[in-house]
Amino acid sequence: MPDRGRVIGGSARGLRLEAPRGGVVRPLSDRVKESLFGALEADGALAGPFLDLYAGSGAGGIEALSRGAPTATFVERDDRACSVIRANLARARLAGGTVICDDVGRYLTRARDPDAGQFSAVLVDPPYGDETLGRALAALPSGGWLAHPGIVVAKHFWRDDPPERIGSLRRTRQKRFGETVLSFYTREERRSTGEEET
Repeated sequence: MPDRGRVIGGSARGLRLEAPRGGVVRPLSDRVKESLFGALEADGALAGPFLDLYAGSGAGGIEALSRGAPTATFVERDDRACSVIRANLARARLAGGTVICDDVGRYLTRARDPDAGQFSAVLVDPPYGDETLGRALAALPSGGWLAHPGIVVAKHFWRDDPPERIGSLRRTRQKRFGETVLSFYTREERRSTGEEET
């Protein structure tokens, strides 16, 4: 299987990751990964559960576990990629990883298990041009998946700029790396009336 980068921080630092053949995933470059996880660590967002949507080889969730996230849930619909995520977790010797081989949209429309807790950080990394990005972002707070406060990071092509506000999510910053952009979102604070801003 082809090499798809490495873990760059934490207990599994230096581990080379694998990805399935056939181009079903795109690598998360070291430069993007360092900026993403440096920001999440600075905000304390890795202290709680991590959700890796469109997980690919699992690079995002594995990086989060390596840097101290207590758990990581990987959602990926491709069977080959799911097998590789499990293999990468085993090679990294990281506990707390759960692989869900399912479509992201279907996963987010399920009734969330109230005993499973909420996610303090979410990476949303669909294929470039995928129209489900906006729906996935909207479903996270409305379905109760996101802790308050929580951070959602969308990785996307620079021309596919998602809205500044999606439901109760508000974009707080963006970082561009060539054609790739990271858009950071947080949940809006509740108003004194108890209603969330939209």
